Amino acid sequence: MNAPIRAVSALEPRPLYGIGTVARLTGLKADTLRVWERRYGLGASHKSATGRRQYTQSDLDHLQLVAALVSQGVRIGEIAASDGKTLQMLLERHSQGSGSRREMPPAKSKVLFIGAELCRWLDEHQGCISGVSALLARMPIDQAVEELTPDDVADLLVVHCPSLTLQQIRAVETLANTLKVRRTVVLYQFANEQWLAEIERLGCLALEYPIEPSRLAFEIGRTQIERETTEGIANLSELMPARPRLFSDEELLAAAEEKIVIDCECPRHLSELIRSLNEFEHYSSACSVDNWKDAAIHTGIYAYTCHARHLMEKALQSALEGRSLDLEAIAEQTPV
Repeated sequence: MNAPIRAVSALEPRPLYGIGTVARLTGLKADTLRVWERRYGLGASHKSATGRRQYTQSDLDHLQLVAALVSQGVRIGEIAASDGKTLQMLLERHSQGSGSRREMPPAKSKVLFIGAELCRWLDEHQGCISGVSALLARMPIDQAVEELTPDDVADLLVVHCPSLTLQQIRAVETLANTLKVRRTVVLYQFANEQWLAEIERLGCLALEYPIEPSRLAFEIGRTQIERETTEGIANLSELMPARPRLFSDEELLAAAEEKIVIDCECPRHLSELIRSLNEFEHYSSACSVDNWKDAAIHTGIYAYTCHARHLMEKALQSALEGRSLDLEAIAEQTPV
């Protein structure tokens, strides 16, 4: 948090918040934030190419802890230089002493995206990464191995390798070990079975690119859940991430023509509903491209849409299972 403001570098943080958004999310006045920046260095750690100060997710998390302690009577000068872990411990201690525990939102998972084309895709689909602290590296994996250091920590590593080769696989393995990531996802456009098997052997997940926004959100949500359950913040059963799609657009069109045992229009209506949800899901993944201050709202809309689509897919799946049933066999098993 106390690092000096830097210009746009090889790693581009997302999301980026303006001072008004940070004031709203911390409960502090914008003037207070400016004073804290001038006196204690508690300001934005990122600066755009035009010189505008921008707060990263880490900046926001840090300021939320500081604001919570100040609201409990702690003097800002006593904690301004403290790191996040120290602030968290102090907050827990003060909460126990006052008899009222103030719940802070869990820290966001850190996701590192590597690849110029992937980062351009993310520029158009920022809604599906608004729930994490993301870093975008517009460079090939070989360059990332040379330039990134253990200080660039991440929970999830997502790498785009257009044509997957053994050299790239080894580079992914090296970088994942260097950054000590929890999980690694490799996105590819061309790959043979041998290299895909090698990716699986390393414990990485290989997915075709371009990836559907819902699938990316699912993998990010899975990483967040694993982090929170490991740290004892939440139970896995209490959290439900976005689910990957069960039907392609072609399969939905085919399902609309199916006739099931009870000879109704359910497959057609369900297919039309799912296609509509797919379209809105794709729309909602990109609707916060220019407005990060509403990222939390859009994240909720996107997640609920994903869940609704998944439930409708399960309903369609159930309906289609009836198409192969034998009416006479059912009649024989029906008690008189």
